[in-house]
Amino acid sequence: MAKNILICDDAAFMRMMIKDILTKNGYVIVGEAENGLKAVEKYNECKPDLVLMDITMPEMDGIQALKKIKETDPGAMVIMCSAMGQQAMVIESIQSGAKDFIVKPFQADRVLEAVKKVVG
Repeated sequence: MAKNILICDDAAFMRMMIKDILTKNGYVIVGEAENGLKAVEKYNECKPDLVLMDITMPEMDGIQALKKIKETDPGAMVIMCSAMGQQAMVIESIQSGAKDFIVKPFQADRVLEAVKKVVG
């Protein structure tokens, strides 16, 4: 069965890149969000199997959004995405309940490896 994924990133081209990698490999993109507030809204709307969440976003960052999602759904599966050099944020996101993290710029195989590890 295809896994439903929500992509959250403020850069449209990053969302498009991730969407392309995942749809080519049989995953279904159920929604996209360009900031943390929208990510929380979309999560509650779509109830995806997995969320790919950028850390640095406007209105509400990815870590705050992760915490909000985990409050409403402790079983939520979230993989964080971050640019190089955000080690402290990566550690905070894992402590806040993220299942894994992917470093930008994305390597398609690394994205797929993380997704498979978390949702199969």
